[in-house]
Amino acid sequence: MSNPLPLLDVNATPCCAPLTRSPIGETDAERVAAMFKALGDPVRLRLFSNIASAEGGEACVCDIQDVGVSQPTVSHHLKKLREVGLLESERRGSWVYYRVDPGVLAVMAGLLAPVGT
Repeated sequence: MSNPLPLLDVNATPCCAPLTRSPIGETDAERVAAMFKALGDPVRLRLFSNIASAEGGEACVCDIQDVGVSQPTVSHHLKKLREVGLLESERRGSWVYYRVDPGVLAVMAGLLAPVGT
């Protein structure tokens, strides 16, 4: 198994300037590419969207696993989203609850901000 990339610290200053303002460095490019790659899978994108749009900002795995794949596959995809820093999780009893890592959407949106913003 490969070593996961160091996570983006979304609570700190954004990793890099918007892509339209200056070229991204190699390390930041690897981290950001891993995040976008994780979202490049339709099942992962649906899971991420289900969690991001859930009431209260978090969702139990029991409420989001109906995405057309088996439960073990859902767990695999959620693990990938956690590894790249897109999700946080917390076990409560026998269920795991997921939420989007605070600030991750702002970081990703900031990277894609058009010139002049």
